[in-house]
Amino acid sequence: MTPKTTSPSSRTSPTLPGGRRAVLYAVRRRGEATAEQVAEQLGMTVSGARQHLSALVRDGLVAANDTGPREGARGRRALLYATTPAADALFPKAYGELTNELLGYLSDRDPAMVDGLFERRREHRIENARARLAKKRGLAAKVAELTAILDADGYLATWEKAGADLYRVIEHNCAIWAVAQRYGQACTSEIDFIRAVLPEAEVERVKHMVAGAPHCAYEIRRRTRARATG
Repeated sequence: MTPKTTSPSSRTSPTLPGGRRAVLYAVRRRGEATAEQVAEQLGMTVSGARQHLSALVRDGLVAANDTGPREGARGRRALLYATTPAADALFPKAYGELTNELLGYLSDRDPAMVDGLFERRREHRIENARARLAKKRGLAAKVAELTAILDADGYLATWEKAGADLYRVIEHNCAIWAVAQRYGQACTSEIDFIRAVLPEAEVERVKHMVAGAPHCAYEIRRRTRARATG
């Protein structure tokens, strides 16, 4: 199933052309992708996707691995593309080093103040998200809108239906990665935020970048009446 996405965030390097940036984001969202998959996801020609991918490979932002010839096919060999560590700086990071420095000063003075800051950030996000989700009907529509909010915040978020009344939201980028590595409150705040804006659902984190996963993922399941009241 192809993950459902929103438009790439504009908070990237201004020197990267828009089309090439969109292809870079598409590869990052999928983890690994062929030119055909990128073309389908972005609604462009396969030859156009290959041109952008070739430029990204030349710039060291994407690596291409030969998967061998396609079964029953002749000619061009299938290539699988993935972003390289050099591309990481092109994704939103929300000024992590400065934030960590300032949080460190606060923690030295009063550790409780750091907890209070994460709590205030969470409550502010909850207030804004609830206003947007209130206009949506049904869990699927709310998951889609929540994903759009997370994507706008720099998390390169996608969502997919994973089963009956079960949805999966994937954050392919951590917009506050530097902070999350040092302060566990950041990750706790994230899952608390999702649970607060989707009270009709059970939310479980099933992948965690801080624990070594390539992305963070949350499974969102509609509560049954027994679970909700029990």
